[in-house]
Parts: sequence; C-alpha cells; structure tokens
Amino acid sequence: MQNVRFPIRVYWEDTDAGGIVYHANYLKFMERARSDLLRQLGFGQDAQRDRDDGVLFVVASLNINYHRAAKLDDDLEVVTRLEKLGRASLIFEQNIFRGKERITTGKVRIGVIGARSHMPTPIPDDLYEKIRPWAEA
Repeated sequence: MQNVRFPIRVYWEDTDAGGIVYHANYLKFMERARSDLLRQLGFGQDAQRDRDDGVLFVVASLNINYHRAAKLDDDLEVVTRLEKLGRASLIFEQNIFRGKERITTGKVRIGVIGARSHMPTPIPDDLYEKIRPWAEA
C-alpha cells in the first residue's frame, strides 16, 4: 500500500504555554489526514448521511507513541498507510514527521457503522471497490 502524505503547520492554538504541541492534537492531525485521504477516494462522510446504505467511519481503537515533541511553527507531515481493509473495518498506520525525524507512531482501527442506524455494518460494495485498489497498491 502506498503512503499518502498530508502537511500540517503547527499554530499557536496547537500548543501549550511552552510552545509544545499538546498531546491530543497529534490525534487531530491524524484525523485530518485520514479524512482528507477518504475524501480523495470519493468518500465524504457528509454525503453518506443522505444515502440509504450510507456509512460512517468511527475510531474503534488507537495506539500512539510519542517520540519527539513538535513545536510552534514546525512544518510536519502525517504519513498514512492503509494496513488492512476488512468488510467492516480498516486499520491505518499513521506516522508524523518533522522532516526525516519521526515525532509519533500510530495505529488506528476504524469501524464502519450505518449512518442512520449507528450499528456496525459492512462497507457498501461501491465504496469498498473504491478503497480496495488503494489497499492493494
């Protein structure tokens, strides 16, 4: 599977009083990268709510390791790779870098739920077929 890169600039709002990125904001950076990736694949979560077979992707579990601190005005890059595609879940590996320096390592398992029922459901075939080639690349 190919890596997809998403740039992030660290702003004042992302940091604590010491100018260090607040730990929870790394999760936000990773979320933005995944959302952007899915949008590029033709999956907009807002559009899913209007479909009879619409689905939402929700975080089921995550694991993150912090290696270095990112700071105010850093240019970061979230590198995302789809590690596993199932019929009702996806596992992403996401790493955040400052240049070649690894800042965080993360793994996120995404569950699929019905947009209306909020119950676990398989990915609709048309959406699965959009994601599958990317997962096999």
